[in-house]
Amino acid sequence: MWWAVVEEQRGGGEARTWAVTKTKPAGGDRDHADGVAQRLAFEHKPVHPSSPKSRKVLRVADGYLVIVEGRTSTFHFRVTLGETVTAPEQ
Repeated sequence: MWWAVVEEQRGGGEARTWAVTKTKPAGGDRDHADGVAQRLAFEHKPVHPSSPKSRKVLRVADGYLVIVEGRTSTFHFRVTLGETVTAPEQ
């Protein structure tokens, strides 16, 4: 099972941290999962900035990097694909 995972910056100033803010099941097929991740890259409403002006979506090796310009600052978030892995038998 594939998952699309959104990681974004939380907090402000020097207290900014990264956090997983959304996980979405994306099916058993990698191509379908990539489509789910791509839609999230364009549709996800990030916590920051509060008033987005523009969005640039870049495909990276494991998903998408999204740069969002706000009125006074720029933020970014990632949409990463991950596949559920079961523990190996011992």
